[in-house]
Amino acid sequence: MDVIQQVRATIARHHLLLPGDTVVLGISGGPDSLCLLHILRQLADEFRVALHVGHLHHGLRDQEADEDARFVAETSRAWGVPCTIEQADVPALARARGLAIEEAARQARYAFLAALARRLGGQTVAVAHHADDQVETVLMHFLRGSGLAGLRGMRPLAWLDEMRLGEALDLQDDRLRLVRPLLEVSRAEIEAYCAAQGLQPRFDRSNLDRTYFRNRLRHELIPLLETYQPNLRQIVVRTAEVLAADYELLREQLARAWPQVVCSESAQSIELDLAAFRALPLGLQRSILREGIHRLRRSLRNINWVHVEHALEVLRRGQVGAKATLPQGLLLTISYAKAILAHAQRPPSPGPGPHVTQELPIPVPGEVSLPGGRWLLRTRLIPRAALPPDWRHNPDRLRAFLDADKIAAPLSLRPRREGDWLRPLGLGGRRQKLRDFLINRKIPQAERATLPLLVCGQEIVWVVGWDVDEHYAIGEATERVLVVEVEPVQERDVET
Repeated sequence: MDVIQQVRATIARHHLLLPGDTVVLGISGGPDSLCLLHILRQLADEFRVALHVGHLHHGLRDQEADEDARFVAETSRAWGVPCTIEQADVPALARARGLAIEEAARQARYAFLAALARRLGGQTVAVAHHADDQVETVLMHFLRGSGLAGLRGMRPLAWLDEMRLGEALDLQDDRLRLVRPLLEVSRAEIEAYCAAQGLQPRFDRSNLDRTYFRNRLRHELIPLLETYQPNLRQIVVRTAEVLAADYELLREQLARAWPQVVCSESAQSIELDLAAFRALPLGLQRSILREGIHRLRRSLRNINWVHVEHALEVLRRGQVGAKATLPQGLLLTISYAKAILAHAQRPPSPGPGPHVTQELPIPVPGEVSLPGGRWLLRTRLIPRAALPPDWRHNPDRLRAFLDADKIAAPLSLRPRREGDWLRPLGLGGRRQKLRDFLINRKIPQAERATLPLLVCGQEIVWVVGWDVDEHYAIGEATERVLVVEVEPVQERDVET
């Protein structure tokens, strides 16, 4: 099968090109990208797509890079393909983001191609990765200790927002496709094609620089391994295909498990149900953890195995308060029934319930809005005869029934203070330190500092959402009842 037939088959099998689409081609001017442009130019009408060349000058290699840009522009013009050339200061980008030059160049290149595709109204970016690149990629991931996501290598069809580009890529609702039509073609076949077609590609001397990890693999390790196994390249490519199928199966299981394990999720933190997490098979536990890290740190690539395994051990066996440090300022903390993955410098969220940070006077009867405007506290007085039938087993944890005649001082709502105590129901009127009460009730540590306390003078009347103090509870002699309710603020229509 010749190269054009191979590319045609790859495009058809993986649905790489969409009829009517404008495809942005990342063209450097080297043999791989020149071959890609030459072949797709021949296949464009067949697949009913328009082509547009994109070339990014990285601000490296001085005059050689200038000549590459001129070559791409002249070739595109001669072949009748529109072309856009831009320049980026990759060294400055690397310094600003603390990245290696290769990674900064990769981020800048994909961000440029994505922005160009969006300006043109296209849905697809095509790059010239080939079968030998696949071998190098899989081996690089293997040597760095990757899981299935890395060992499956590159895929013929991927998505740009999954490329760990972070702030380099302006993520929008419309997802951009990343396609690799040459992924099943070898470097030798590409070079033979260029020679047969009389193409004279540019040569990037940096590909010979063995200080780069990928170049050392290409020029030193792979030839050495081939002395042990001459079919190494084919074997690695086939293994990547097998692992890709296994990875897809694992992702399906992850999609089912995620909503069962994740209690809450935001851009700052993810809370996991510990019992549900610990009931999962080990492979799914790893996937859940990696997915959580990825969602909070989308630019993070090549997550260190040691970090993941330490965090996994904390998740599986850690006691309350156990922590695990993860890359890019993430911290995993074990609470009573949850595990919280959040920024290490940011305290965990106090949770979705009501909370206070300062003392608020409470009118009786009346209502007051709690800080943040999301919760409202209401009080009302009713005769004992008006109590609902289920008052003894009150099913609403944000409602309390109190003996109104025991309220001898103004009520207020405040956070905890040093020395606070109460008389929890069931202890025969004995006092208990609030600190011990919160621990016994397994109230998450992150919620304790702002947990609302309804107080009468200095005495706690109700730990909101939890227990009423026994002295203020309804007794046989109670005649008037104070009902205190906390409820979320409802959206209200506003006249305009």
